[in-house]
Amino acid sequence: MKTRVNPRRVRSVKKSDASGGRVAYWMSRDQRVRDNWALLFADDLARRHFAPMAVVFCLVDDFLGATLRAYDFMLRGLKETSASLRAKGIPFFLLKGDPANEIPAFIRANDVGWLVTDFDPLRIKRKWKARVASKAGITVYEVDAHNVVPCWAASPKQEYGAYTLRPKIHRSLPEFLEIFPTLRKSKHKWPGRVPSIDWGRILRGLRVDRRVEPVEWIEPGEKAAARALRRFINRGLTRYPEQRNDITIKGQSDLSPYIHFGHLSAQRVAVEAERSSVPTRALEAFLEELIVRRELSDNFCYYNSHYDSPGGFPVWAERTLKEHQEDPREYIYTLRELEAARTHDDLWNAAQREMLRRGKMHGYMRMYWAKKILEWTGSPAEAMKAAIRLNDRYELDGRDPNGYAGIAWSIGGVHDRAWGERPVFGKIRYMSYKGMKSKSDIDAYIERYS
Repeated sequence: MKTRVNPRRVRSVKKSDASGGRVAYWMSRDQRVRDNWALLFADDLARRHFAPMAVVFCLVDDFLGATLRAYDFMLRGLKETSASLRAKGIPFFLLKGDPANEIPAFIRANDVGWLVTDFDPLRIKRKWKARVASKAGITVYEVDAHNVVPCWAASPKQEYGAYTLRPKIHRSLPEFLEIFPTLRKSKHKWPGRVPSIDWGRILRGLRVDRRVEPVEWIEPGEKAAARALRRFINRGLTRYPEQRNDITIKGQSDLSPYIHFGHLSAQRVAVEAERSSVPTRALEAFLEELIVRRELSDNFCYYNSHYDSPGGFPVWAERTLKEHQEDPREYIYTLRELEAARTHDDLWNAAQREMLRRGKMHGYMRMYWAKKILEWTGSPAEAMKAAIRLNDRYELDGRDPNGYAGIAWSIGGVHDRAWGERPVFGKIRYMSYKGMKSKSDIDAYIERYS
Protein backbone atom coordinates (compact mmCIF):
# COMPACT_ATOMS: atom_id res chain seq x y z
CA MET A 1 0.00 0.00 0.00
CA LYS A 2 1.33 3.43 -0.94
CA THR A 3 1.91 5.87 1.92
CA ARG A 4 0.12 9.22 1.80
CA VAL A 5 3.15 10.94 3.34
CA ASN A 6 5.93 12.36 1.19
CA PRO A 7 8.88 9.93 1.62
CA ARG A 8 11.26 12.89 1.94
CA ARG A 9 9.42 13.87 5.12
CA VAL A 10 10.36 10.51 6.67
CA ARG A 11 13.70 8.99 7.54
CA SER A 12 14.78 5.80 9.21
CA VAL A 13 16.51 6.23 12.56
CA LYS A 14 17.12 2.50 12.83
CA LYS A 15 16.37 -0.41 10.55
CA SER A 16 15.67 -3.93 11.72
CA ASP A 17 15.13 -7.23 9.96
CA ALA A 18 12.52 -8.18 12.55
CA SER A 19 8.99 -8.31 11.16
CA GLY A 20 5.55 -8.47 12.68
CA GLY A 21 3.97 -6.82 15.67
CA ARG A 22 2.07 -3.62 16.27
CA VAL A 23 2.74 0.00 15.33
CA ALA A 24 3.31 2.71 17.94
CA TYR A 25 3.58 6.44 17.39
CA TRP A 26 5.71 8.05 20.11
CA MET A 27 4.12 11.50 20.16
CA SER A 28 6.29 14.27 21.54
CA ARG A 29 6.58 17.59 19.71
CA ASP A 30 3.38 17.39 17.68
CA GLN A 31 0.56 16.88 20.16
CA ARG A 32 -2.46 16.74 17.87
CA VAL A 33 -4.59 14.37 15.83
CA ARG A 34 -5.46 16.58 12.87
CA ASP A 35 -2.81 17.56 10.31
CA ASN A 36 -0.09 15.36 11.79
CA TRP A 37 2.23 13.77 9.22
CA ALA A 38 3.82 11.46 11.83
CA LEU A 39 0.43 10.10 12.88
CA LEU A 40 -0.63 9.72 9.25
CA PHE A 41 2.57 7.82 8.47
CA ALA A 42 2.03 5.52 11.46
CA ASP A 43 -1.53 4.88 10.26
CA ASP A 44 -0.32 4.04 6.75
CA LEU A 45 2.33 1.73 8.22
CA ALA A 46 -0.27 -0.07 10.35
CA ARG A 47 -2.58 -0.56 7.37
CA ARG A 48 0.25 -1.84 5.20
CA HIS A 49 1.14 -4.48 7.78
CA PHE A 50 -2.47 -5.21 8.87
CA ALA A 51 -1.45 -4.24 12.39
CA PRO A 52 -3.13 -2.34 15.25
CA MET A 53 -1.72 1.07 16.16
CA ALA A 54 -1.41 3.08 19.38
CA VAL A 55 -0.12 6.52 20.35
CA VAL A 56 2.17 6.84 23.35
CA PHE A 57 3.35 9.98 25.15
CA CYS A 58 6.11 9.95 27.78
CA LEU A 59 5.79 12.61 30.48
CA VAL A 60 9.04 13.89 32.00
CA ASP A 61 9.16 15.92 35.22
CA ASP A 62 10.88 19.33 35.03
CA PHE A 63 11.63 19.27 31.30
CA LEU A 64 14.19 22.02 30.57
CA GLY A 65 12.95 24.07 33.52
CA ALA A 66 9.27 23.99 32.53
CA THR A 67 6.90 24.98 35.33
CA LEU A 68 3.30 24.24 36.26
CA ARG A 69 2.19 26.85 33.70
CA ALA A 70 3.57 24.84 30.78
CA TYR A 71 2.56 21.43 32.13
CA ASP A 72 -1.02 22.56 32.77
CA PHE A 73 -1.31 23.85 29.19
CA MET A 74 0.24 20.70 27.74
CA LEU A 75 -1.77 18.17 29.76
CA ARG A 76 -5.08 19.86 29.04
CA GLY A 77 -4.21 19.68 25.36
CA LEU A 78 -3.20 16.03 25.61
CA LYS A 79 -6.49 15.20 27.33
CA GLU A 80 -8.32 16.50 24.25
CA THR A 81 -5.90 14.65 21.98
CA SER A 82 -6.53 11.33 23.76
CA ALA A 83 -10.30 11.77 23.34
CA SER A 84 -9.93 12.57 19.62
CA LEU A 85 -7.77 9.48 19.14
CA ARG A 86 -10.28 7.32 20.97
CA ALA A 87 -12.96 8.51 18.54
CA LYS A 88 -10.74 7.16 15.75
CA GLY A 89 -10.33 3.81 17.51
CA ILE A 90 -6.69 4.56 18.41
CA PRO A 91 -5.64 4.01 22.05
CA PHE A 92 -3.52 6.61 23.87
CA PHE A 93 -0.98 5.57 26.50
CA LEU A 94 0.53 8.10 28.92
CA LEU A 95 3.87 6.97 30.34
CA LYS A 96 5.93 8.77 32.96
CA GLY A 97 9.71 8.76 33.40
CA ASP A 98 12.83 8.69 31.25
CA PRO A 99 11.76 8.02 27.63
CA ALA A 100 15.01 6.14 27.03
CA ASN A 101 13.73 3.53 29.50
CA GLU A 102 9.95 3.82 29.26
CA ILE A 103 9.54 3.65 25.46
CA PRO A 104 11.65 0.47 25.02
CA ALA A 105 9.77 -1.10 27.95
CA PHE A 106 6.45 -0.25 26.26
CA ILE A 107 7.72 -1.74 23.00
CA ARG A 108 8.64 -5.03 24.68
CA ALA A 109 5.45 -5.25 26.76
CA ASN A 110 3.16 -4.58 23.79
CA ASP A 111 4.81 -6.53 20.98
CA VAL A 112 5.54 -3.35 18.97
CA GLY A 113 7.24 -4.06 15.68
CA TRP A 114 7.52 -0.53 14.26
CA LEU A 115 8.01 2.77 16.09
CA VAL A 116 7.28 6.19 14.58
CA THR A 117 8.21 9.47 16.23
CA ASP A 118 8.17 13.15 15.34
CA PHE A 119 11.18 15.35 14.63
CA ASP A 120 12.68 17.72 17.18
CA PRO A 121 16.09 19.42 16.76
CA LEU A 122 16.71 19.97 20.48
CA ARG A 123 19.68 18.16 21.95
CA ILE A 124 17.83 16.35 24.73
CA LYS A 125 15.15 15.00 22.38
CA ARG A 126 17.77 13.73 19.94
CA LYS A 127 19.58 11.94 22.76
CA TRP A 128 16.34 10.28 23.85
CA LYS A 129 15.68 9.05 20.32
CA ALA A 130 19.20 7.71 19.90
CA ARG A 131 18.96 5.77 23.17
CA VAL A 132 15.49 4.44 22.36
CA ALA A 133 16.65 3.32 18.90
CA SER A 134 19.68 1.55 20.39
CA LYS A 135 17.47 -0.37 22.87
CA ALA A 136 14.36 -0.97 20.79
CA GLY A 137 15.54 -3.71 18.45
CA ILE A 138 12.91 -2.70 15.88
CA THR A 139 12.64 -0.31 12.95
CA VAL A 140 12.30 3.31 14.09
CA TYR A 141 11.09 6.09 11.79
CA GLU A 142 11.27 9.85 12.33
CA VAL A 143 8.82 12.17 10.59
CA ASP A 144 9.11 15.96 10.43
CA ALA A 145 5.53 16.89 11.20
CA HIS A 146 6.43 20.32 12.56
CA ASN A 147 8.00 22.13 9.61
CA VAL A 148 6.39 22.81 6.25
CA VAL A 149 9.65 21.88 4.51
CA PRO A 150 11.34 19.09 6.51
CA CYS A 151 14.46 20.37 8.25
CA TRP A 152 16.79 17.88 6.57
CA ALA A 153 15.21 18.51 3.15
CA ALA A 154 15.43 22.30 3.43
CA SER A 155 19.20 22.36 3.91
CA PRO A 156 22.06 19.96 4.68
CA LYS A 157 23.93 22.54 6.80
CA GLN A 158 23.60 25.47 9.16
CA GLU A 159 22.46 28.52 7.21
CA TYR A 160 24.01 31.97 7.70
CA GLY A 161 20.66 33.68 7.82
CA ALA A 162 17.20 33.99 6.35
CA TYR A 163 18.67 35.29 3.09
CA THR A 164 20.43 31.95 2.45
CA LEU A 165 17.60 29.67 3.63
CA ARG A 166 14.75 31.60 1.99
CA PRO A 167 15.41 30.56 -1.64
CA LYS A 168 15.80 26.93 -0.60
CA ILE A 169 12.50 27.00 1.27
CA HIS A 170 10.68 28.71 -1.58
CA ARG A 171 11.97 26.15 -4.10
CA SER A 172 10.62 23.33 -1.93
CA LEU A 173 7.23 24.79 -1.05
CA PRO A 174 5.44 23.47 -4.17
CA GLU A 175 6.44 19.95 -3.11
CA PHE A 176 5.63 20.16 0.60
CA LEU A 177 2.94 22.81 1.08
CA GLU A 178 0.10 20.41 0.30
CA ILE A 179 -3.37 19.66 1.62
CA PHE A 180 -3.49 17.16 4.48
CA PRO A 181 -5.29 13.85 3.99
CA THR A 182 -7.84 12.85 6.63
CA LEU A 183 -6.89 10.42 9.39
CA ARG A 184 -9.08 7.35 8.95
CA LYS A 185 -10.63 5.29 11.71
CA SER A 186 -8.37 2.44 12.80
CA LYS A 187 -9.10 -0.89 11.12
CA HIS A 188 -7.51 -3.12 13.76
CA LYS A 189 -8.42 -3.05 17.45
CA TRP A 190 -5.51 -2.82 19.90
CA PRO A 191 -5.47 -6.10 21.88
CA GLY A 192 -5.31 -5.98 25.64
CA ARG A 193 -6.22 -3.39 28.24
CA VAL A 194 -5.72 0.34 27.74
CA PRO A 195 -5.33 2.02 31.16
CA SER A 196 -7.59 4.98 31.91
CA ILE A 197 -5.87 8.28 32.72
CA ASP A 198 -6.66 10.40 35.76
CA TRP A 199 -5.50 13.74 34.33
CA GLY A 200 -6.03 15.65 37.57
CA ARG A 201 -3.95 13.17 39.55
CA ILE A 202 -1.20 13.26 36.93
CA LEU A 203 -0.98 17.05 37.17
CA ARG A 204 -1.04 17.04 40.97
CA GLY A 205 1.69 14.41 41.13
CA LEU A 206 4.21 16.20 38.93
CA ARG A 207 7.46 17.25 40.61
CA VAL A 208 7.60 20.70 39.02
CA ASP A 209 7.88 24.31 40.15
CA ARG A 210 4.31 25.32 41.01
CA ARG A 211 5.07 28.97 41.76
CA VAL A 212 4.57 29.88 38.08
CA GLU A 213 0.83 29.44 37.78
CA PRO A 214 -1.28 28.65 34.69
CA VAL A 215 -2.69 31.53 32.65
CA GLU A 216 -6.33 32.04 31.70
CA TRP A 217 -6.19 34.26 28.61
CA ILE A 218 -5.43 31.35 26.27
CA GLU A 219 -7.16 27.95 26.09
CA PRO A 220 -5.07 24.91 25.09
CA GLY A 221 -5.93 22.16 22.62
CA GLU A 222 -6.59 21.61 18.93
CA LYS A 223 -10.09 23.07 18.94
CA ALA A 224 -9.05 26.28 20.67
CA ALA A 225 -6.05 26.55 18.33
CA ALA A 226 -8.33 26.26 15.28
CA ARG A 227 -10.58 29.01 16.66
CA ALA A 228 -7.57 31.26 17.34
CA LEU A 229 -6.34 30.71 13.77
CA ARG A 230 -9.73 31.67 12.31
CA ARG A 231 -9.87 34.81 14.47
CA PHE A 232 -6.43 35.93 13.37
CA ILE A 233 -7.07 35.34 9.67
CA ASN A 234 -10.44 37.09 9.81
CA ARG A 235 -9.43 40.04 11.99
CA GLY A 236 -5.66 40.42 12.14
CA LEU A 237 -3.86 39.09 9.09
CA THR A 238 -4.70 42.01 6.79
CA ARG A 239 -3.08 44.49 9.22
CA TYR A 240 -0.19 42.22 10.15
CA PRO A 241 2.66 44.10 8.35
CA GLU A 242 1.72 47.44 9.94
CA GLN A 243 0.80 46.24 13.42
CA ARG A 244 3.04 43.27 14.26
CA ASN A 245 5.78 45.44 15.80
CA ASP A 246 3.47 47.85 17.63
CA ILE A 247 3.71 46.83 21.27
CA THR A 248 0.57 48.73 22.28
CA ILE A 249 -1.92 46.77 20.15
CA LYS A 250 -2.66 43.13 19.46
CA GLY A 251 -1.05 42.94 16.03
CA GLN A 252 0.58 39.53 16.31
CA SER A 253 -1.11 36.18 15.83
CA ASP A 254 -0.58 34.75 19.37
CA LEU A 255 -0.38 31.31 17.75
CA SER A 256 3.13 30.46 18.97
CA PRO A 257 2.03 28.53 22.11
CA TYR A 258 -0.20 26.34 19.93
CA ILE A 259 2.53 25.73 17.38
CA HIS A 260 5.12 25.09 20.10
CA PHE A 261 3.06 22.35 21.76
CA GLY A 262 1.94 21.00 18.40
CA HIS A 263 -1.74 21.76 18.99
CA LEU A 264 -1.67 23.52 15.62
CA SER A 265 0.26 22.64 12.47
CA ALA A 266 2.26 25.48 10.93
CA GLN A 267 1.39 23.97 7.57
CA ARG A 268 -2.33 24.25 8.36
CA VAL A 269 -1.77 27.91 9.28
CA ALA A 270 -0.02 28.51 5.95
CA VAL A 271 -2.72 26.71 3.94
CA GLU A 272 -5.53 28.67 5.60
CA ALA A 273 -3.66 31.97 5.20
CA GLU A 274 -3.15 31.30 1.49
CA ARG A 275 -6.85 30.48 1.09
CA SER A 276 -7.84 33.84 2.58
CA SER A 277 -8.42 37.00 0.57
CA VAL A 278 -5.85 39.15 2.38
CA PRO A 279 -3.55 41.45 0.38
CA THR A 280 -0.41 39.83 -1.02
CA ARG A 281 1.82 42.08 1.08
CA ALA A 282 0.20 40.88 4.32
CA LEU A 283 0.32 37.23 3.27
CA GLU A 284 4.00 37.40 2.29
CA ALA A 285 5.01 39.15 5.52
CA PHE A 286 3.21 36.58 7.63
CA LEU A 287 4.50 33.53 5.73
CA GLU A 288 8.04 34.89 5.99
CA GLU A 289 7.77 34.71 9.79
CA LEU A 290 5.73 31.51 9.92
CA ILE A 291 7.84 29.47 7.52
CA VAL A 292 11.25 31.00 6.71
CA ARG A 293 12.13 32.54 10.08
CA ARG A 294 10.64 29.73 12.16
CA GLU A 295 12.31 27.01 10.12
CA LEU A 296 15.59 28.94 10.25
CA SER A 297 15.43 28.41 14.03
CA ASP A 298 15.06 24.64 13.58
CA ASN A 299 17.97 24.70 11.14
CA PHE A 300 20.13 26.53 13.71
CA CYS A 301 19.34 24.15 16.58
CA TYR A 302 19.66 21.04 14.42
CA TYR A 303 23.02 21.85 12.88
CA ASN A 304 24.58 23.75 15.81
CA SER A 305 24.81 21.73 19.02
CA HIS A 306 25.81 24.89 20.95
CA TYR A 307 22.55 26.70 20.20
CA ASP A 308 22.11 27.63 23.88
CA SER A 309 25.60 28.95 24.64
CA PRO A 310 28.14 31.43 23.22
CA GLY A 311 29.81 28.48 21.50
CA GLY A 312 27.06 28.74 18.92
CA PHE A 313 27.80 32.36 17.98
CA PRO A 314 29.41 33.18 14.61
CA VAL A 315 33.16 33.81 14.70
CA TRP A 316 32.87 37.59 14.20
CA ALA A 317 30.44 37.87 17.11
CA GLU A 318 32.55 35.75 19.44
CA ARG A 319 35.56 37.92 18.60
CA THR A 320 33.88 41.28 19.10
CA LEU A 321 32.21 40.25 22.36
CA LYS A 322 35.53 38.97 23.69
CA GLU A 323 37.21 42.25 22.79
CA HIS A 324 34.61 44.13 24.83
CA GLN A 325 34.32 41.65 27.70
CA GLU A 326 36.05 43.98 30.16
CA ASP A 327 34.10 47.10 29.19
CA PRO A 328 32.52 48.74 32.25
CA ARG A 329 28.76 48.16 32.63
CA GLU A 330 26.75 51.08 33.98
CA TYR A 331 24.31 48.62 35.56
CA ILE A 332 24.74 45.02 36.71
CA TYR A 333 21.73 43.00 37.84
CA THR A 334 21.44 39.57 39.40
CA LEU A 335 19.14 36.91 37.96
CA ARG A 336 16.81 37.43 40.93
CA GLU A 337 16.58 41.18 40.22
CA LEU A 338 15.90 40.56 36.54
CA GLU A 339 13.29 37.93 37.30
CA ALA A 340 11.48 40.31 39.67
CA ALA A 341 11.57 43.16 37.10
CA ARG A 342 13.66 45.34 39.42
CA THR A 343 15.82 47.36 37.03
CA HIS A 344 16.14 51.10 36.34
CA ASP A 345 14.45 50.63 32.92
CA ASP A 346 10.66 50.89 33.20
CA LEU A 347 10.16 49.61 29.65
CA TRP A 348 12.23 46.49 30.29
CA ASN A 349 10.44 45.94 33.59
CA ALA A 350 7.08 46.13 31.81
CA ALA A 351 8.21 43.49 29.29
CA GLN A 352 9.36 41.21 32.08
CA ARG A 353 6.07 41.66 33.90
CA GLU A 354 4.15 40.87 30.72
CA MET A 355 6.02 37.58 30.57
CA LEU A 356 5.48 36.88 34.27
CA ARG A 357 1.74 37.47 34.05
CA ARG A 358 0.73 36.31 30.57
CA GLY A 359 3.34 33.71 29.73
CA LYS A 360 3.92 35.47 26.43
CA MET A 361 5.93 38.63 25.83
CA HIS A 362 5.30 40.70 22.71
CA GLY A 363 7.64 39.44 20.00
CA TYR A 364 9.23 42.79 19.29
CA MET A 365 9.90 43.39 22.99
CA ARG A 366 11.72 40.05 23.25
CA MET A 367 14.60 41.47 21.21
CA TYR A 368 14.98 44.57 23.38
CA TRP A 369 14.55 42.46 26.52
CA ALA A 370 17.36 40.01 25.61
CA LYS A 371 19.77 42.71 24.41
CA LYS A 372 19.46 44.59 27.69
CA ILE A 373 20.32 41.40 29.57
CA LEU A 374 23.61 41.36 27.63
CA GLU A 375 24.19 44.98 28.65
CA TRP A 376 23.41 44.37 32.35
CA THR A 377 25.23 41.10 33.07
CA GLY A 378 28.91 40.29 33.44
CA SER A 379 29.43 38.26 30.26
CA PRO A 380 27.66 36.92 27.15
CA ALA A 381 27.63 33.46 28.76
CA GLU A 382 25.88 34.86 31.84
CA ALA A 383 23.46 36.79 29.63
CA MET A 384 22.57 33.67 27.61
CA LYS A 385 22.04 31.65 30.75
CA ALA A 386 19.79 34.30 32.34
CA ALA A 387 17.72 34.93 29.20
CA ILE A 388 17.15 31.23 28.54
CA ARG A 389 16.32 30.58 32.19
CA LEU A 390 13.66 33.31 32.26
CA ASN A 391 12.28 32.52 28.80
CA ASP A 392 11.97 28.80 29.46
CA ARG A 393 10.54 29.31 32.95
CA TYR A 394 7.76 31.74 32.11
CA GLU A 395 6.98 31.68 28.38
CA LEU A 396 4.37 29.19 27.18
CA ASP A 397 6.41 28.86 24.00
CA GLY A 398 9.72 28.51 25.84
CA ARG A 399 12.07 25.53 25.44
CA ASP A 400 11.70 26.00 21.69
CA PRO A 401 14.13 26.52 18.78
CA ASN A 402 12.53 29.93 18.16
CA GLY A 403 13.45 31.00 21.68
CA TYR A 404 17.03 29.74 21.51
CA ALA A 405 17.62 31.26 18.08
CA GLY A 406 16.01 34.57 19.08
CA ILE A 407 18.19 34.88 22.17
CA ALA A 408 21.29 33.90 20.20
CA TRP A 409 20.40 36.58 17.61
CA SER A 410 19.92 39.24 20.28
CA ILE A 411 23.04 38.44 22.31
CA GLY A 412 25.37 36.73 19.87
CA GLY A 413 24.62 38.03 16.37
CA VAL A 414 23.36 34.67 15.04
CA HIS A 415 21.66 35.16 11.64
CA ASP A 416 22.70 38.84 11.75
CA ARG A 417 25.63 40.92 10.53
CA ALA A 418 28.19 43.18 12.20
CA TRP A 419 27.02 46.71 13.05
CA GLY A 420 28.72 49.86 14.28
CA GLU A 421 31.02 49.19 17.22
CA ARG A 422 30.07 50.36 20.71
CA PRO A 423 30.94 49.50 24.35
CA VAL A 424 29.89 46.10 25.74
CA PHE A 425 28.08 45.09 22.51
CA GLY A 426 31.03 45.45 20.20
CA LYS A 427 29.57 44.98 16.72
CA ILE A 428 26.38 43.24 17.93
CA ARG A 429 23.23 45.11 16.89
CA TYR A 430 22.11 47.55 19.60
CA MET A 431 18.60 48.55 20.65
CA SER A 432 17.93 51.57 22.85
CA TYR A 433 15.15 52.94 25.02
CA LYS A 434 15.09 56.07 22.87
CA GLY A 435 14.78 54.00 19.70
CA MET A 436 11.89 52.02 21.16
CA LYS A 437 10.17 55.25 22.18
CA SER A 438 10.37 56.54 18.61
CA LYS A 439 8.59 53.45 17.27
CA SER A 440 5.77 52.88 19.79
CA ASP A 441 3.79 54.50 22.57
CA ILE A 442 5.93 52.92 25.26
CA ASP A 443 4.15 54.87 28.00
CA ALA A 444 0.92 53.02 27.20
CA TYR A 445 2.76 49.70 27.27
CA ILE A 446 4.45 50.52 30.57
CA GLU A 447 1.14 51.60 32.08
CA ARG A 448 -0.51 48.35 31.02
CA TYR A 449 2.07 46.29 32.90
CA SER A 450 2.82 48.67 35.74
